[in-house]
Amino acid sequence: MSAPFETSPDLAALPRLKHGFFGRRGGVSSGDFASLNISEASQDDPGKVAENRCRIAETMGFAPSRMATLRQVHSARVVTVAAPTEPGARPEADAMVTTTRGLLLGIVTADCAPILLADAEAGVIGAAHAGWPGARAGIPAATVDAMVALGAEPGRIVAAIGPTISAANYEVGPQFMAEFLAHRPEAEAFFSVGPGGREHFDLSGYVAAQLRAAGVATVEIAGGCTYGSPERYFSHRYATHHGGTTGRQLSVIGWV
Repeated sequence: MSAPFETSPDLAALPRLKHGFFGRRGGVSSGDFASLNISEASQDDPGKVAENRCRIAETMGFAPSRMATLRQVHSARVVTVAAPTEPGARPEADAMVTTTRGLLLGIVTADCAPILLADAEAGVIGAAHAGWPGARAGIPAATVDAMVALGAEPGRIVAAIGPTISAANYEVGPQFMAEFLAHRPEAEAFFSVGPGGREHFDLSGYVAAQLRAAGVATVEIAGGCTYGSPERYFSHRYATHHGGTTGRQLSVIGWV
């Protein structure tokens, strides 16, 4: 059975490339994890998580055994992969790149920014996870650098940022802003003051700016706000604010 997903028109225009930003619908999990939870670290039934991951791979036209995911740690570390990754032995990193066809790269999020990238001429793809620590550490540019090491050119890379918490719903406060700007003063334009007088951060906007600064000419922000659409997406912050728990969604990309 297939699961619904969103796409980037710019990535969809590239030949032989499959990609999708999946939300929380179309799976078999129930309760707080309903329904397409793919988090192996959650309290969800592992069998249901495995089935959800299978549905995503098959929706994309890949065998479930051909998926690679990471143990994400909010870093700027990028790995090059050429084969699927196994539970319990996933690389500790927040982005991966490959030239291997028939391999589906997957990034796990629940408010952070999933980034999918491709250089069709070089046959290089990448997938990255950018929460605020990773964005501050430079994971977008590090992913571009890793793709360049495989033969990509920044000006040919097409990048899309999937469903992410929006600035309107991402209240961070003055201390967060001060500490972030101490490391990344160029990010000042991505902070604003909300109706309550507290600082907010535009994570997806800042990630897009980092990609453009790395030379990526085509950067698209696709998908909605994870916090603002809890019926469509898993959102860690929404669940926390409402005294619950939540699952995780998957964004995927692969050459066929």
